[in-house]
Amino acid sequence: MIPTVPVVFSGDDKEGVVVKTSLVDAYSASKILKNGLPYLVYGTAWKKGESARLVQEAIQHGFRFIDTAGQPKHYNEGGVGDGIVAAIQELSLSRDDLWIQTKFSPIGGQDPTNIPYDPDADVEDQVLQSFEASLKNLKTKYIDSLVLHSPYHTMEDTMKAWRIFEQLVDEGKVLQIGISNCYDIEVFQKLYGAARIKPSVLQNRFYSDSGFDIALREFCAEKGVIHQSFWTLTASRQALARPEIAKIADGKDLTPQTLMYAFMMSMGHTPLDGTTSKVHMMEDIAVMERIQSEEEIFNPSEMEEIAFLLGITK
Repeated sequence: MIPTVPVVFSGDDKEGVVVKTSLVDAYSASKILKNGLPYLVYGTAWKKGESARLVQEAIQHGFRFIDTAGQPKHYNEGGVGDGIVAAIQELSLSRDDLWIQTKFSPIGGQDPTNIPYDPDADVEDQVLQSFEASLKNLKTKYIDSLVLHSPYHTMEDTMKAWRIFEQLVDEGKVLQIGISNCYDIEVFQKLYGAARIKPSVLQNRFYSDSGFDIALREFCAEKGVIHQSFWTLTASRQALARPEIAKIADGKDLTPQTLMYAFMMSMGHTPLDGTTSKVHMMEDIAVMERIQSEEEIFNPSEMEEIAFLLGITK
């Protein structure tokens, strides 16, 4: 278990409380991965000019896994890089203490006035141009995880992008590759079957519109693919407000929100966490530590009850 110590942070804390947080230099992403421990990923979408500050704060409070994208429409990738550099310098971290994931976003997901590559270039060149921009923005020589932000409309174009992803792995510039916003199991299985280097990550919304990806999550578990969830709290806001959830959470010394993260990690999944609150950062890291310590927060019947209350049914 990651050791905890009382820490008082300087500066304004709007919540005005002192809580316990992880000893920030006691753990690292490389150790977490080596030991096969569950973890949360700090999500940086929609943080705009606050990206650098929030990323630095997230790392200060114990986050070691950071997610962003080469998509200026929704991400400030350069700000994320500034926050990472500031945290590394402040905390005397090494690069492998952190895990950085970014995405190549096809042109359909870009703001036409701000695209990090030549929109008239071939798919292959677009991927390479976007990747070089990401390295510059994130101020790093390599990316831990590169994700295709969504499949193309054709498998041909999807595979064109994927072959460049594989090339970047071969060159040692990327350590693993994956895909996001892929809800059709047949598309994911075709990609998996055609890939020379298999996807290590599938990042999808966790919500009822996709049936909570039941079949996809089973396939990922079978193949050893990490299922990353986003919208994990937002999409289940109504369910998490139910008194039954509050009762279970109270009995576990959790909030409904940290209960949801504990539930996801207990299932073997990896949630993205985009909180902007210092207190919530600390609460979320604290529940991650409990899961990493192999505490069995929920028994099987409680897991089934939570799934039912969330609407997850086969």
